[in-house]
Amino acid sequence: MKQLNSFLEQEIRGAKFLWALIGILSLLSLLAVYSTSVALTKYSMDSTVFLIFRHLPYILLGLFIVWYVGNHDYIIFNRFAPFMLLFAIALLIFTLIGGVSINSAKRWINIPILNITFQVSDFAKIALITYLARSIAAKQEIIKDFKTAFMPILLPVLIVCGLIAPSNFSTAALLFVCSIIMLIVGRIKIKYILILLGLGIILFGLLIYIGQLFPDAVRVSTWVNRVSDFFNPAAENYQAEQAKIAIANGGFFGAGPGRSMLRNFIPYSYADFIYAIFCEEYGLFGALILILLYLALMMHCISIVTKSPKAFGAILTIGLGFSIVMQAFVNMAVSVGLVPVTGQTLPYISMGGTSLLFTSFAFGMIISVSKHISSLSIENTPSTEEVESTDQNEDSH
Repeated sequence: MKQLNSFLEQEIRGAKFLWALIGILSLLSLLAVYSTSVALTKYSMDSTVFLIFRHLPYILLGLFIVWYVGNHDYIIFNRFAPFMLLFAIALLIFTLIGGVSINSAKRWINIPILNITFQVSDFAKIALITYLARSIAAKQEIIKDFKTAFMPILLPVLIVCGLIAPSNFSTAALLFVCSIIMLIVGRIKIKYILILLGLGIILFGLLIYIGQLFPDAVRVSTWVNRVSDFFNPAAENYQAEQAKIAIANGGFFGAGPGRSMLRNFIPYSYADFIYAIFCEEYGLFGALILILLYLALMMHCISIVTKSPKAFGAILTIGLGFSIVMQAFVNMAVSVGLVPVTGQTLPYISMGGTSLLFTSFAFGMIISVSKHISSLSIENTPSTEEVESTDQNEDSH
């Protein structure tokens, strides 16, 4: 019985547990996208089969990325972190100047040869989290000095979040909160964290001022409208109202896979509001299962923090884990009407290309750290022969 418990504990701590989570999320993504793609095909010639086969390659490529990245030593991310950050900042600046505008927001860059667009903020999140993990781990002994802490740790957070915020404030806000959590885990002084919060508020005020002067540069009007609609009972947000109806229709066990009625009436039901459709088809039971999957991911990341022998692996894992789970919970909160509409997708569930691939990259990094810890625990666990030899020696005495 003890051997069984030890085996189960080792599997839960190891990469197989994460692979099981990823496999379940991938399957749920295929089912949800297949159902919600009806909203895309209602007024076009494309069929749901065509769209699901367009989504399937991203799922398969994402699984390959998880496997490929997970098989590398996570220390390699430490080495490339500064280059990733500089590249991300360059791409964010380019996006603000010459990025592709979709729904009045410049968040994407077009890749000419492949003829696809990707959202730069998805890469910038991973780059900043990796760089913060590297800087916090490297500066543990001299982090008490403000000059030492500000330049390599606080300033990059302000730069990256400040470049993301004009076109995607919700992503910038979530990344900022995630950075704060990483600083707390990294034992940065509270006064430095408060300074960062103060500078973040000042930066936010500056963006509002710039948005009033140049409305096309900063989407201040969109922020104001979404917040005012949320707090004004008389104002009805069509998406949010339809999402609430879909969740109510689901009941406890849902209408069944592919039987959503509201998918035809909720714009972007395959992305921003896919959780509402999921609730309608699988009910409260399915909705709780999905929540538990993300909580299981978070608990696994927290367990890595307690077991990781190196600060970089621990802080990197907690940053990536919180980034994924917070985005998931914000997406769910929007669907149930707890927060204003943000435009955040449900990680690994919503239909999307590069967002899913970068989430896969983050999963791969977490698996890399998890496998390293599991290998250390296996090395430190005595073999059966060693245990029997020890028992025999004790008996002889």
